[in-house]
Amino acid sequence: MRKKILTVLAIGAAVCASTVPAAAINSYNATPAPERTEVGAFLALWDNTGDGVPDRFDWVCSGTMVDRDTYLTAAHCTDDWPAGTKFYVSLDQDVQTLLDNAAAQGLTPAQTAASFVTNHHAVEGDTHQDPAYPGNSADAHDIGVIDFANRATDPADVWSFTPATLPSAGQLDKLGSRALDAASWLVVGYGTQEAVNGPGGQTHPGGGVRMKAPVDFNALNKTWVRLAMTEPQGNGGACYGDSGGPNFVTIGGKLVLAATTITGDSPCYATNVVYRTDTPSARSFLAPYVKLP
Repeated sequence: MRKKILTVLAIGAAVCASTVPAAAINSYNATPAPERTEVGAFLALWDNTGDGVPDRFDWVCSGTMVDRDTYLTAAHCTDDWPAGTKFYVSLDQDVQTLLDNAAAQGLTPAQTAASFVTNHHAVEGDTHQDPAYPGNSADAHDIGVIDFANRATDPADVWSFTPATLPSAGQLDKLGSRALDAASWLVVGYGTQEAVNGPGGQTHPGGGVRMKAPVDFNALNKTWVRLAMTEPQGNGGACYGDSGGPNFVTIGGKLVLAATTITGDSPCYATNVVYRTDTPSARSFLAPYVKLP
């Protein structure tokens, strides 16, 4: 399961044509993650042609429930959509099969979105992002949420999950690189697989299913963590559609959502670059939506 690209990783079968870049989990050293019920797919219903009629409904990114009505993702996933776009979260394990089944029935994108909601496969929410996004290389402010506080139905009404644990202020700095290198890291998401070479160039198959893979710590800086996805060392990683999804580190026997997937190398072979959730800027953005440790 992989997620990334050294250019934001937000995509899904849908976003390429309009806005965001996303990531995904590669195929090597990756396994399904049905137990990670707090991790969900970010779906959007939008008009890709400008005629006022929605013509795409698809998964585009990943993210994590950090309380019953707040889904943490990346700002590049919530940013720059056409007017009238609607946003949804699904905590189902396999979203792609549901989309394929709807297509086989001949449902329109709007009908598919309505069916997802009616049959409890998705919940509609409201997007918000750090107003300082896209920031700069020191701090991209690439963080956003889908909020359900003002909706009649939130994900906790539909699915059973335990919200992810966020780190305390500056927790990664306090641990230091040596401890972080010794710790276990795990990336989770709904993204595509690593690049496959073919006659027409590279493609990124798969996606739409919640997967997980181990990754290794590489480096820590002010707002980013770099994680290694090298296959020979037993790692997997993220790719397109994994953007916004969690990168967990085990601290004191507990999974902590240390960072969210943002970017990496374009073939999704080597590096996952993730945005820290314990920094002053990340915590300042999240404070209105979730109780922070």
